[in-house]
Amino acid sequence: MAKSNYITRQGWQALDDELKYLWREERPIVTQAVSEAAAMGDRSENAEYIYGKRRLREIDRRVRFLTKRLEVLKIVDPNPQQEGKVFFGAWVKVENEDGEVNVFRLVGPDEFEPAKKWISIDSPVARALLGKKVDDEVSVQTPNGIATYWILDIRYQPFD
Repeated sequence: MAKSNYITRQGWQALDDELKYLWREERPIVTQAVSEAAAMGDRSENAEYIYGKRRLREIDRRVRFLTKRLEVLKIVDPNPQQEGKVFFGAWVKVENEDGEVNVFRLVGPDEFEPAKKWISIDSPVARALLGKKVDDEVSVQTPNGIATYWILDIRYQPFD
């Protein structure tokens, strides 16, 4: 399944900041270090040179990826008409069958972060939540069976 090209404004800014940092700050530093290491002579056993060249390849690969990805991403800002329903960018407070309360944020695949409970809009849980309202029941097929959630609250700003 292809990943969505949606991203929050904050997510787009974070990727753009990373691209600028890599290109304007880190790459010139690493390039200088590689030049200095190369000037020391034998490159075959020069750890600084070998590591520097490897790091430059990693930076260049990430810069190419970010440049191409930022061109196709579509920033989605919350719309006041979305209030009361779950759409992209929403923070959703849910309760499961065991009474555990979780807060999920629906974000693009480029910015999902499990530790923060930011889930990709392409995930089964996010797809099940889309368009739902407070007090709706949502069932999701998971590897451990069907999980049922009840929507307690929906916001387009973080919960305090």
